[in-house]
Amino acid sequence: MQKVIIVDDEASGRKLITQYLEDYPELVVIAQANNGVDAVKEINRFKPDLVFLDIQMPGLTGFEVLNHLEELPQIIFSTAYDKYALKAFDVHAVDYLLKPYTKERFSKAIEKLDVTENQKSIGPLAADLMLKSSSYPERILVSFQKKLITIATTDILWIEAFGDYSKLHTTAETYVSNFGISQLEEKLDPKLFLRVHRSSIININGIEQLDKYAKSYDVTLKNGDVVRVSRGYMDAVKKLIF
Repeated sequence: MQKVIIVDDEASGRKLITQYLEDYPELVVIAQANNGVDAVKEINRFKPDLVFLDIQMPGLTGFEVLNHLEELPQIIFSTAYDKYALKAFDVHAVDYLLKPYTKERFSKAIEKLDVTENQKSIGPLAADLMLKSSSYPERILVSFQKKLITIATTDILWIEAFGDYSKLHTTAETYVSNFGISQLEEKLDPKLFLRVHRSSIININGIEQLDKYAKSYDVTLKNGDVVRVSRGYMDAVKKLIF
């Protein structure tokens, strides 16, 4: 069984999808929403496998809904507007149903569902959408226990280079971002995040203490991790000292 949520501001749109899903008993509708705000609440509450998502809705658009999700399900967009198709596939939606669509067209969308492959491919581009959603994003998409979840950027204590990826350390957990450390440095608020090493970025609000080490410093974060400041980044750290 796969859990399904239908999000559409028109009752007729929700009804049509419900009817078409009758041919797929393995896809069970567990909730519906008629606006973006309720969509976020229901999706975060039930953690569905699949969401049929309208784009133009009261409260939040379909793309804005994605920015507020704790875990990212497979998405099939269902909308009357064709101008969003390119953006939809930029976040690797399973399909883009342009209203009005037939039962046959709906069936083709269902045939594209593949939990494993879509979960693998949706991460990088969906993460990119979230990072581009504002000048300095409040939440970003990360990998955790084979799932994609969002975390608040303010929860990140420090960032560690991890090959082509990055590890994001918080008080409770360590997460993996699809972005390299230099990419994250460009996207995150420089008033909060400070590069202290070619392999490390710290959140200045996460600093517990600074200890002198030779001609540099060791930064102890609130989770107990210690990050060494390299000499090339000393000037940036000295600006924090009064």
